[in-house]
Amino acid sequence: MPKIETQTATTDPHQATKTAILVIGGAEDKVHGKEILKTFFDRSGGLDAKIGIIPSASREPAIIGERYYQIFEDMGAKEIQVLDVRDRDRGNDSRYLKFVEECTGIFMTGGDQLRLCGLLAETPLMNRIIERVKKKEIVLAGTSAGAAVMGHQMISGGSSGECPNRTLVDMAMGFGIIPEVLVDQHFYNRNRLARLLSAISAHPNLLGVGIDEDTCAMFESDGTIKVLGCGTVTIVDASQVSYNNREQVQGHEPVGMHNIRLHLLNYGDRYDLQEKQPI
Repeated sequence: MPKIETQTATTDPHQATKTAILVIGGAEDKVHGKEILKTFFDRSGGLDAKIGIIPSASREPAIIGERYYQIFEDMGAKEIQVLDVRDRDRGNDSRYLKFVEECTGIFMTGGDQLRLCGLLAETPLMNRIIERVKKKEIVLAGTSAGAAVMGHQMISGGSSGECPNRTLVDMAMGFGIIPEVLVDQHFYNRNRLARLLSAISAHPNLLGVGIDEDTCAMFESDGTIKVLGCGTVTIVDASQVSYNNREQVQGHEPVGMHNIRLHLLNYGDRYDLQEKQPI
């Protein structure tokens, strides 16, 4: 897994912040210290930030878009626009595309990750956002559903409260922004460890990343993850699994895997994606 080169965004001469991808477990603090949202704001350029908000995962995009608009306006962002895509045609809106060329940060809200992908996957708007993120020109954040879409493989639904099995998790295609990871959110709050393990049993080449509420796994441009917020980030590494019976079991029969590595990271902890080790 190659390291991401450290680079400072250069699209805006006033922007001196290092780019990152903030993957947020949902229910982030929007009232008190707002640490995670403030970190996104600062990384996007602070008072020079030009922030685009994508509320398309929500069934009430106007309400959720306005809520985040007010938060970033109160922080002092230079310019904010809600990219309110409610049908795929809007993914080619010239005004939105122009703003994406000028923005320094994009924030994807929560809701339904299948809805978000259905509206935006492979549209000119999302293709350009992803291109700019991968070139490390802008900061990207996604919370809840906006976090789930980060990988190439995406957890689209499922259950909790059971042992890992083939039927426990539903999978779909995500945006592939961080293709080597498989993200689950609201993690311990909704008892989703078995769900993530079920998904990883089908994709042991991917790194499982389970993120609690009001917690952020910040993928830095130096190839590390840094943890922010009040909960934990659970890392599931199946790269050295010696036994996996997924192909031999059916339905609700338990999945068995041997030699899984699991890490619990909390505030300030870092994880090296290249070495697959906490720092």
